[in-house]
Amino acid sequence: MTATNRWRGVVALALAAAATALVADRPDLLLVAALGVAFAAYPRVSGAPDPDLDVERRLSDASPRPGDEVTVTVTVTNEGGFLADVRVVDGVPALLSVTDGSPRRGMVLWPGRSVSFTYRVVAKHGRHPFEPATAVVRDVSGAHEVETRLADDTDIDCTTTAADGPLRDQTLDGVGRVVADRGDSGIEFYRTREYRSGDPMSRIDWNRYARTGELTTVEYRTDEAATVVLLVDARRQAYRAGGDDPHAVARSVSAAEQLLASLHRDRNRVGVAAIGREFCWLSPGAGRDHLARARRLLATHPAFASTPPRDGADHDAQVDRLRGRLPDDAQVVLLSPLTDDAIVETARNLDAHGHHVSVVSPDVTSEASSGQRLAAVERRNRLTVLRTAGVPVVEWESTTPLVTALMERPREVGSP
Repeated sequence: MTATNRWRGVVALALAAAATALVADRPDLLLVAALGVAFAAYPRVSGAPDPDLDVERRLSDASPRPGDEVTVTVTVTNEGGFLADVRVVDGVPALLSVTDGSPRRGMVLWPGRSVSFTYRVVAKHGRHPFEPATAVVRDVSGAHEVETRLADDTDIDCTTTAADGPLRDQTLDGVGRVVADRGDSGIEFYRTREYRSGDPMSRIDWNRYARTGELTTVEYRTDEAATVVLLVDARRQAYRAGGDDPHAVARSVSAAEQLLASLHRDRNRVGVAAIGREFCWLSPGAGRDHLARARRLLATHPAFASTPPRDGADHDAQVDRLRGRLPDDAQVVLLSPLTDDAIVETARNLDAHGHHVSVVSPDVTSEASSGQRLAAVERRNRLTVLRTAGVPVVEWESTTPLVTALMERPREVGSP
């Protein structure tokens, strides 16, 4: 509860009117002074409001296709006493844009009554949890204000649409399943060997048998599940946005959710990490329970907060902690806008220590001013440094779906 100080000047005006009334013998001014004193005293005796509100959020489609409009209906119910001034702002996901209506509504709520309002958002690929709605309640005089958060677990899930297809073949080179140096069932020829009892008839080299009479079995290279860590750059420097777009950390979290779903579908072992406000770590794992933990971490951990940290953390210390926890065979997908040289050095060092690093970089640069154009040039130079070091990079424009950016990225030198 906070005081708005709405009537702070009334007492001074009342005293001035009373003094004038006594000096000039004006009874009418004395009446005005008495009214001013009454207005100033009322908030002190009325007390602050005590809201007891409940919110319910309904979606026209909880699993839409990217680009579809989703109608959000918010219903606010007063389960307490009379509330003269209630203002509600719904917690729209950071990456979704409101196209019709408004997520804000002012209302008067009688006991037991409900008020509903609707608005529309455009769905984007990824999982988008709603933040709790914020309600600001004032008393009749407007002198006291109470702010409260109204939680209702709701999310729009655009990760399971069939139209997008699997992301595995669209992810960065080297990320995902890895080719094993041994033979088994697969698609790439590995070697032939002598036939052994129990070998499948379909893998016998019948052409060689027809020529030489020898029974041999064909083996193919197989692929194995990889260990991948999705590393989000959540430092203060990464909280940058281009125009009205969401800032880079919000976009990086969305990209992590999409890559998490793709890699999980291919039965890879996936972990989540972040450097920034505080160090965040979830060890690589597989299975539905692990996927749920990773999604919950991305949605709730303080490292991924929507506002930047006030103070910069010890970057080198967090990177050292990350290196100490990375499995020896772990690949790293770094999600960063590349706003400074420190994160570039981090990517190069991790790659030099044997962790195959790939980068997905949300582009938050602009050409609106000379300073922004300089920042864009510096970012392009950092991209060049990474590519020269053999680190593949995907540049992700705000108007381009991540899947498209992954598919259309320029191939690195030597990549297939």
